[in-house]
Amino acid sequence: MSDPYAGDAERARRLGRGFGRFAERWRAVIRRRPWLDSAYRVLVTVLGALVVVLGLVLVPLPGPGWLVVFLGLTILGTEHHWARRLLGWLRRALAAFWERWNRWRSARRARGAERRARRAVRERRAPSGRRSGGYAPER
Repeated sequence: MSDPYAGDAERARRLGRGFGRFAERWRAVIRRRPWLDSAYRVLVTVLGALVVVLGLVLVPLPGPGWLVVFLGLTILGTEHHWARRLLGWLRRALAAFWERWNRWRSARRARGAERRARRAVRERRAPSGRRSGGYAPER
C-alpha cells in the first residue's frame, strides 16, 4: 500500500513559497525574543488543542468533525514534532481504511450483480409466467 499523501509536503511547499518566506521571516523575528517565542508556542499549543477538542466534540454530530481534528493537529504540528508524527499516522490509517472500504464496496456490488443474474435465470426457467418461489393467486 502506497501513501497517497506522499507528495503533499512538496506540492504545498511549491504552492506556498511566497507565504512561506513571509512566515519564515516572521518566525525568525519571534525566535529572537525568548519571551515572545514562549508566548507564541503557548498560543499555538492552546489554539491547536482547542481546535482538536472542538473537532472531537463535533465528531458524533453532523458536520466536519474529523476535518476539524486534522486542522487542529496541523496547527499543533507547526510547533510540536509529536503532532506531525500523529497526523502522518492518522493519514496513513485513513488511507488504509478507505482502501479496505472500497474493496468491500466493490465485492458487495459484485455479489449483488451475481445475485441478480441468478434471479433472472431462475425467472426465465419458471413455467408460464409464474415467478418461481413466490405466491401467485389463482385466477
